[in-house]
Amino acid sequence: MLRKVGAVLGSAVFLVIAPGFVAGLVPRWISGWRLEAPFFGMPLFRFLGGVLLVPAAMGLLDSFARFALQGLGTPAPVFPTRRLVVTGLYRHVRNPMYVAVVTAILGQGLLFGNAAVLEYGCVVWLFFHLFVLAYEEPALRASFEDEYRSFCAAVPRWIPRLTRWKGDTR
Repeated sequence: MLRKVGAVLGSAVFLVIAPGFVAGLVPRWISGWRLEAPFFGMPLFRFLGGVLLVPAAMGLLDSFARFALQGLGTPAPVFPTRRLVVTGLYRHVRNPMYVAVVTAILGQGLLFGNAAVLEYGCVVWLFFHLFVLAYEEPALRASFEDEYRSFCAAVPRWIPRLTRWKGDTR
């Protein structure tokens, strides 16, 4: 029980610090959260940006909750999960947290009509990609071995599967 409480608190703190900074504070610094003219003069882009923010927020909160409650850890490397999390959005894409953060940034760029925020979103994705390749995937392979290898073979890294993976049914 103590581990679960620690995982929930640690995840909540990490949620505010990491995604809160990357997907909230920095886009605010860049855009001032001021509405500029929509891209190409089309309000549809602004609407699409607002729409993207909803699944981004839901996906981020769901993934953080799964790390704490099912994985008994946090997304922070200093307090990792004890179990590999392969439920929920993880049945569609291996990195739903990173996808959600980038989606939130891109959604804000479209909503506010701010090209600099869109560019920032691309840089963030590139950083996430390099981090996943250089650190996260090797660490998960070392920790969860065959379980992680079969997960990787079935679930794509960035582009979600349309159908959910029916592998490990924990």
